[in-house]
Amino acid sequence: MGVPQQKLFTTQSHFSSHLIDDNQNYMLDPSVNSISKFYEHSKIFITGATGFVGKALVEKLLKSCPKIDAIFLLMRPKRGVPVELRLKELFKNSVFNRIRETDPDAFEKVKAIPGDVGLPNLGLSDEDRNFLIENINIVFHSAATVKFNEDLKTAIILNTLGTKRLLELCEKMMHLKSCVHVSTAYSNSDKQTVNEQVYAPTYDAYAMINLIENLPSDIIEAISPKLVGNHPNTYTFAKALAEQLVMEHSGTVPTAIVRPSIITAAWKEPYPGWVDNVSGITGILMECGRGTIKTIICDDKCRMDLVPVDIVVNTLITSAWHTVAYRSNSMRVYNCTSGTDNPVTWKQFGEYTLKHSVIWPSKYVTWYPGFTYRTSRRIHDLCTLLYHNIPSTILDIFLYCTGKKPMMLKISKKFNQALIAGSFFSTNEWIFGSSTFKSLRKSVEFAQDGKEFSVDMTEESGFDWDEYIGEFLKGIRLYVLKDDLSSLPNALNKLNRLYWFQRIFQAITFYIFLRIVSSYF
Repeated sequence: MGVPQQKLFTTQSHFSSHLIDDNQNYMLDPSVNSISKFYEHSKIFITGATGFVGKALVEKLLKSCPKIDAIFLLMRPKRGVPVELRLKELFKNSVFNRIRETDPDAFEKVKAIPGDVGLPNLGLSDEDRNFLIENINIVFHSAATVKFNEDLKTAIILNTLGTKRLLELCEKMMHLKSCVHVSTAYSNSDKQTVNEQVYAPTYDAYAMINLIENLPSDIIEAISPKLVGNHPNTYTFAKALAEQLVMEHSGTVPTAIVRPSIITAAWKEPYPGWVDNVSGITGILMECGRGTIKTIICDDKCRMDLVPVDIVVNTLITSAWHTVAYRSNSMRVYNCTSGTDNPVTWKQFGEYTLKHSVIWPSKYVTWYPGFTYRTSRRIHDLCTLLYHNIPSTILDIFLYCTGKKPMMLKISKKFNQALIAGSFFSTNEWIFGSSTFKSLRKSVEFAQDGKEFSVDMTEESGFDWDEYIGEFLKGIRLYVLKDDLSSLPNALNKLNRLYWFQRIFQAITFYIFLRIVSSYF
């Protein structure tokens, strides 16, 4: 069942005529020297469109590729709400503000198709399945569960088996030009150096699918730690399995894999700082800004790896184009990361976060911002008790006494779980190979409309971590907390009061400590 960890897949691509080496950079199809022109009259199929990346992808396609014929979104009914209503709700998201203002008719190009990657045949009706087979030109597969603590069976069904089902559909598509699979840079996080290659996973993907389809859930859960092995969680494990499937189908499906690292708020598009969820580091950054996180498990000397969502979206769009315009003799993998070309350490990130937390506080600030990195789990747990749980309990008592619902301890525990789940990534660093991504970047710069789809976040491009983190915190304030800038003066006054409260509290605590010590001498 096991296979050698360092073995690489080398499946020949089906588009083997006019092959080039990725180190070369000349166009084989001059008719698509424009990225937007490549998308003209295309019908696009997207999974995971209601997710963070998916929303931004749909918006960018509508804005920058206006001659697209149609975009079809695989959506599942949710809590009895049909997909047509879910689509209308999707369009109300702030990511689509500029489309509503400049070209509201563009929404007519977007259609919802009922389905679910967790179901056989993607849950598609025969009619919809046949329509997709006969009409789709480009596929973006971003549907996945991104929960680190997801049970193994669910993670494999959604992230691995769902990918297999999509690839089987793509094999039948009569006019498919390109299929882009969204993976993660941490699919091989058990290796320190991760090149732009598909590594054979610890266990065969088909064997794992067979296992989760035939064994009871309780048995799967019991053996899950053994199966996951050196992977930090079920998410990266299932994503590694999915990459095996993508590679094995690349002989019949014109496929590319894009591996983003930690996806964060927009750098430029649709708006600087746009973000619409509190998953992962966004939620942690929000709570750091509110002052409720005081201790973080982290090695501040490590290099972190963040990539803005608009860079990810541009990479997806251009990699589909790159697959056709610059054909290769093997399937391409793009490590969409920042650590090689524009690194930032956790220490620098923390300094920028504290700097901008006191410049752009929200009206929901609870304590004066300030946190400490720790590598010891034991000390972190002690500090969590003192700085998170006890204050949260006191606040909950106050809320209860004033007739409000106690919630602070629950929130505190939720974010502490996120800190624990992310500690593997904040206490390690990786070297991500980027030769293929750099080839893409060069090709995009050469394209007629390359500036519209830039994938460059080097210092030369103007990307600055200090400025970006400021916009990130503003974006959390505006788009997550729904706190517009009109409340900033009051928030700054509140922050000032919290600062002096903290100073007075520290002075009293120090005085009490001195009295206790002096009483023993």
